[in-house]
Amino acid sequence: MKQKSVAVVGAAETTEMGKIPNTSQLMLHADAALNAMRDAGLTAKDIDGIATAGDSPVEIAQYLGITPTWVDGTSVGGCSFMLHVRHAAAAINEGLCSTVLITHAESGRSRVGARRMGRDPASQMGQFEVPYGITNPPTMFTIPALRYMKTYGVTEEDVATVAVIQREWAAKNPRASFRDLITVDDVLNSKMIAWPFRLLMCCLVTDGGGALILTSAERAKDFPQKPVYILGTGESCETPMISQMEDFTTSKAFRVSGRKAFAEAGITHKDVDHLMIYDAFAHLPIYGLEDLGFCERGEGAAFIRERNTAPGGKLPLNTNGGGLSYMHSGMYGMYALQESVRQMRGIAPAQVPGAKISIAHGVGGMFASSGTIVFSNEAP
Repeated sequence: MKQKSVAVVGAAETTEMGKIPNTSQLMLHADAALNAMRDAGLTAKDIDGIATAGDSPVEIAQYLGITPTWVDGTSVGGCSFMLHVRHAAAAINEGLCSTVLITHAESGRSRVGARRMGRDPASQMGQFEVPYGITNPPTMFTIPALRYMKTYGVTEEDVATVAVIQREWAAKNPRASFRDLITVDDVLNSKMIAWPFRLLMCCLVTDGGGALILTSAERAKDFPQKPVYILGTGESCETPMISQMEDFTTSKAFRVSGRKAFAEAGITHKDVDHLMIYDAFAHLPIYGLEDLGFCERGEGAAFIRERNTAPGGKLPLNTNGGGLSYMHSGMYGMYALQESVRQMRGIAPAQVPGAKISIAHGVGGMFASSGTIVFSNEAP
């Protein structure tokens, strides 16, 4: 992809988040999209590219009155929106469209107008894992998490510490679902879900959504909000079945997408001021820190335990509170992207002083796929 030529000019989440029993999933898409258009000073007539996951981009375009010349319905789990950013940047560079709207919405808690959930019995997972009890995120993520803990001597207290520090960030965010500070004991004494995951190590289940608007970096200077430039992008996938990972202690998709994004951006780890790592469960930031190269293998838990990612630490991580405390409607990647954009605009509730480069890294389908985006508030 032609580098450093596209920027985010509109970004917003739904007006409400958490529990929204009076709003359908389609209406949540519209709310987020209209908020993002308002943020960018645009109307539906100005949009000629659209992308979403989970729901059909055709439905979203029709509902909003958009006639696109470019459409992307890539749906590979919670990181789909990172891939949409990458694909949209390529499309804008190729002249396939000029202004792209990316939306996400889920009535994850209230299930108003939401699609039915379930595993296709004809899928690989349906045939070869579901019959043995590997049916949902907690029972899928336990397998690599336990192998990682055994291999590197990571304790339950270490995993609990991730949730504790994420809550410290959430306490600074008025829109966070959970803001009360917690301790390691609180986490370990919460309800057991699936060994080794307690309730407070698992993501929230909420309603909400978000939307981004992208255009060329050249045009971005004319918009009302400070442009957030896309310096580098990466994507990859490994396997739809957790049992078929090459190595339970590392994600190949994480490593590939991360390396691609860093190389395209032309940055090193020392250049990164702010980091978002999709945290559907508390072990994921540990994997992300290692697979993105911020830590050596087996050192991620200690890096977090030493408060490097906490408020005041050298690498602020998941500063909105993450999927563990901020919100998680089902596919969290959009919210990680939103926080990166806020940080680059300098308007985040827990703003990192002087931050110039932010990375948003996502996982999809329990290590099945991954996307990584490098943002900057400085024009390349």
